[in-house]
Amino acid sequence: MKRISVFVVAAIVAAGVSATSCDSKKSVNLKTATDSASYALGLANGEGFAANLKTFPGKPIDIDLLLAGMEQGMKSDTASYKMTTADAQNFIQSYFMRVQAEELGDIKAEGDKFLENNKTKAGIITTESGLQYQVITEGDGEKPTAEDRVKVHYTGTLLDGTTFDSSYDRGEPAEFALNSVIRGWTEGIQIMPVGSKYIFWIPSDLAYGDRAAGQDIKPGSTLKFEVELLDIVK
Repeated sequence: MKRISVFVVAAIVAAGVSATSCDSKKSVNLKTATDSASYALGLANGEGFAANLKTFPGKPIDIDLLLAGMEQGMKSDTASYKMTTADAQNFIQSYFMRVQAEELGDIKAEGDKFLENNKTKAGIITTESGLQYQVITEGDGEKPTAEDRVKVHYTGTLLDGTTFDSSYDRGEPAEFALNSVIRGWTEGIQIMPVGSKYIFWIPSDLAYGDRAAGQDIKPGSTLKFEVELLDIVK
């Protein structure tokens, strides 16, 4: 896991709250250029910082406590500190690790529950690896091998229906070497004759594992793909 420095977090925080008071409704009087610069710094960065807070892992951050900690730190009010700077850095690191582990466990559990229920449905086939698929259209062409290059149309979605990628939306099929993609694709597309259209449900260990992918695919995610095998590119 990438180490998270308290100073990185503090820099982001400072950008948004450096000119902010715990009392956001206090009277603001801009008498000097420095006053205006101080206020402008807080105003220009405040909205962006608020958006960043929405992506902070775990439960929503308590804004009042965040501002109190920032104010004490910026004023070097050590007598009011509830923890040392070193303790703060260590806590942030352990907090991120704990929350991310909890979220990963929840996402994997959701995927496992879905797959366990899905495999009982009519027409769903589960392979030895745990890959699940359903035949929508069965073609009569050749089946590719792992060493082949293929041309496909596809749509990838999360279990909640969110589309994270689609060659249909881009208006052109994708071409790739079958041994250069996630394991679920390498295994699944070899099952398909050219001209087929299948739906695949890919467990996280056959997809991106404990890694995130792009903005939408979180670590541990089970993925759904609707795939149309158009050709084996010779």
